[in-house]
Amino acid sequence: MGTALITGGSAGLGLEFARQLAAAGHGLVLVARDEERLDQVAAELRGDHGVAVEVLRADLSVPDDVARVAQRLAVVGGRPEDGDLPPVGLLVNNAGFATSASFAKGRISTEHRGIDVMVRAVVELSHAAVGQMLERDQGAILNVGSVAALTAGGTYAAAKAYVRTFTEALAVELKGTGVTATLLSPGFTHTEFHARAGISKSAIPEWAWLDASDVVRAALEDVRRGVVLSTPSVRYKVAAAALRAAPRWAVRAVGKYR
Repeated sequence: MGTALITGGSAGLGLEFARQLAAAGHGLVLVARDEERLDQVAAELRGDHGVAVEVLRADLSVPDDVARVAQRLAVVGGRPEDGDLPPVGLLVNNAGFATSASFAKGRISTEHRGIDVMVRAVVELSHAAVGQMLERDQGAILNVGSVAALTAGGTYAAAKAYVRTFTEALAVELKGTGVTATLLSPGFTHTEFHARAGISKSAIPEWAWLDASDVVRAALEDVRRGVVLSTPSVRYKVAAAALRAAPRWAVRAVGKYR
């Protein structure tokens, strides 16, 4: 996979992806809003694993910032305009966005930002990456979705449902090339996600939680095998199968998933 670009690479699943990929010897391009934290993570990974780590401070709800990341992803390598930058062999669209507010009571500007981060940026960055990957006949795109995509859990679930369908459609288009597309659909995972969104974890039983290192390990193995739908853990494979089989009125009755 060569160099991997990870959005939301300074915390949560993104940080775990960075650590596991660096441990395997891959160069990294880390994208996040917090430049100070990005620099700290980059220094840690360079020191622990001796890999090259670039940092790109970007807010993926800002079109100009997304364009800068897309420009980095478009690097094919070996061209004068690319300089010494290596091409990205793995794109991990991981940057998340969540809010505890309901749609009716929340701000529409917040909804716009969520769509920009979870949908628009995923599509734009995937398009930039897949172009150069097809030119080189190799590469992989890993989009972080959620089991929530199968629920009626508000606009977060709606955005993840888009990413799910988009990734499957991309996988169909890429079949037979040297490029793959994988959707990771984790359930509840121990990260900073819920705390940052102001969502209480107290109502969720401990057995429902997954460890971030296990989720990332399973996802990367599925990427290496060219799996399209990656759902870590037996419990969430069963949950996903039940949600797909259940009538939609029953899914709606369950309530929103966070």
